[in-house]
Amino acid sequence: MSTRTFRRRVLAGAGALSLALTGGVAGLAGTAQAATKTTTVFVQCDAPDPQPDGSGNQTFTVTLPDTAKAGDTVPITVDPGPSPLLPQFAVTTENTTKITLVVGSAKQTIVGDPETVTVTPGVPLDPKPVTKTIKVPDGSEGTTVDVKLDLIVTDAKLGASVFTTTCTPVPRPSASLGSIAVEALPKDPVTTKLTPNSGKAGTSVVVSGANFPAGPVTCSAQLGGTATGDTGAGSADASGAASCTLTVTKKADAIKIDGSTGPAKSFVFVEEQAGVKNPVDVEVLPGPLGIGPKDGFPASEWGKVTINGKPQSVIGQFNAATVQDFRGGSLGWDVTATRTPFLNEATGHSMANAQIGIQPSCTVTNPDSPSTCTAGAPGAITDTPMKVASQAAGGDQLTGGEFAVGGAGMIQLPSFMFADTYQSVVTFSVA
Repeated sequence: MSTRTFRRRVLAGAGALSLALTGGVAGLAGTAQAATKTTTVFVQCDAPDPQPDGSGNQTFTVTLPDTAKAGDTVPITVDPGPSPLLPQFAVTTENTTKITLVVGSAKQTIVGDPETVTVTPGVPLDPKPVTKTIKVPDGSEGTTVDVKLDLIVTDAKLGASVFTTTCTPVPRPSASLGSIAVEALPKDPVTTKLTPNSGKAGTSVVVSGANFPAGPVTCSAQLGGTATGDTGAGSADASGAASCTLTVTKKADAIKIDGSTGPAKSFVFVEEQAGVKNPVDVEVLPGPLGIGPKDGFPASEWGKVTINGKPQSVIGQFNAATVQDFRGGSLGWDVTATRTPFLNEATGHSMANAQIGIQPSCTVTNPDSPSTCTAGAPGAITDTPMKVASQAAGGDQLTGGEFAVGGAGMIQLPSFMFADTYQSVVTFSVA
């Protein structure tokens, strides 16, 4: 594991800063041949200070296809009504909403496109519908899959800072917002793997597949999308797992099990060359998984507040740490964050009740990176490691690359404290 340290400082002195934004729910838009249903959902919303929290009914009009096959990706429309929160500030922000749905028994998160919103005090937000997609769960053939609301997270961006409002339905998840009748048909057959995936004329290749009807299967080689004439035979078992053996006799760039709906798997054909052979070997060694910069970042100021007897907040931005995965394999990684208490070591003063939160971000900085990365959910950083970013393991596929991990932050201060300069050390670690 590699560890780097980041410092943040908050002062209790002159000046004041307090902002809070609120948002509703962005939605998704559907297709013509679909069913539409409107459902009233009671939600409890946690807004950033000093905007008060709120709760109430919100209507959701959801459009879904009437039917689909298990494993299909289908469009969904979520058109929310006005938010139950009444904003107290006039401001223009760029809002992005993340909606977690329970599709069948599995959670799926859809993210709305950024929307410029002008907030008027006392007037609830009424976001526009947005179109996204969800996946019909595998193994749901012949059933009806309900779609329910589990969580709504609205990020309001103001400059370089992000303010998050979280709304939770009661009960959680909500009643069904819509449903899909899943056809009693198997998933589409696909080719999954070639063993080996390269070779010269005469190479025997085992072609693997999934979701095939039990019984005999055939496989074939292609060059530029056209069959080369090389074919093979095999079978699929009762679970749909297929295996087919083919001998490559001529140049090919792909092989598949016939009947596959997805693309064929790539094959590298090695052509025989006339003359004296002079083999050249190159050994590629794995590099490190690390996070930087090596010595961390210097302490940074996140503004000042004046004690006024009320809880206050200051906002700032975490410097982006560089994550480098040069291991040359298919492993994943997680970046976690921890922090120390807010202290002034010289005076002995502390702020035991102060909290610091992060809205994580993760971006690919090297366009040649074979992997993408995913930012973690927003939340408070404590002495327990909090996942702020991750790269998924790749299975049979190569992973790795270069990334930047950071995010917007907010420090929530108690009503009373010693007027002093305080520091907490936030540490990002990768493993």
